[in-house]
Amino acid sequence: MTSLHNKRAIISGGSRGIGLAIAKRLAAEGGSIAILAKTAEPHPKLPGTIYTAAEEIEQAGGKALPIVTDVRDEDQVKAAVSQAAEAFGGLDICINNASAISLTPTGKTEMKRFDLMFAVNVRATFMLSKECLPYLEKGENPHILNMSPPLDMQTKWFAPSVAYTMSKFGMSQCVLGMAGEFRPRGIAVNALWPHSVIATAAISNVLAGNLAFPHCRKPEIMADAAAAILSKDASEFTGQFCIDDVLLSSEGVTDFSGYRVDPDKPLWSDFFVPEGTLEVEPMVMMTGMSI
Repeated sequence: MTSLHNKRAIISGGSRGIGLAIAKRLAAEGGSIAILAKTAEPHPKLPGTIYTAAEEIEQAGGKALPIVTDVRDEDQVKAAVSQAAEAFGGLDICINNASAISLTPTGKTEMKRFDLMFAVNVRATFMLSKECLPYLEKGENPHILNMSPPLDMQTKWFAPSVAYTMSKFGMSQCVLGMAGEFRPRGIAVNALWPHSVIATAAISNVLAGNLAFPHCRKPEIMADAAAAILSKDASEFTGQFCIDDVLLSSEGVTDFSGYRVDPDKPLWSDFFVPEGTLEVEPMVMMTGMSI
């Protein structure tokens, strides 16, 4: 294990939810974190802005660099990476957290939504990783971490929402390929995915949040799992598809109750969790959801 003290990181979609939780976890170690997001002004359906997120990161003990960025725009991404690297004197960590979701069947998936999911989930992940590469090669114990699922290629994951599944698995294919490509350079590339649904704005807007939230875990479980991954030797731990509680269990964590939104409600398993995954706590599949 290596220290996360004073790490230099860049995170897409870092203004709220899982991305912000990870940023604050790194901040607690004295890290410098650049957060890339579009929300510069308050949004009627989404909490906070990139600037309020930066304030939370600073309060957690880190240095924050908020950069308003559309991760679909190549020029903006290049400029953001350059700005972060110049401000921090380099980069050690790249986290691809930004994601677009539309849980719709083929006939109801508008092509603009299809294009958005592939632009944010696949293209932006590839692009941010690519632009960070020259800096990561010079970084200390460099890691790329994608918030994407294990590549469990079963019909049941594709059939309900083909386009979304394709796009998320595209992020995971980046892990598979880049881990092999970057291993000789000492750069780790891994994926992290939640076992249970996480209480985020996406859940509130897409999965009827008032119904779903009691069955969720808090984003902090993903932040702690991310910290565990990013602390591992980049030359050895790479190409792994990690499930949050399974990973933390392997690190010696035995009590997960503090991560639950409502300890009296059963947890709902997230999409794409392979059968046979260790169940640290009882979970049920999401059924009957109105999307």
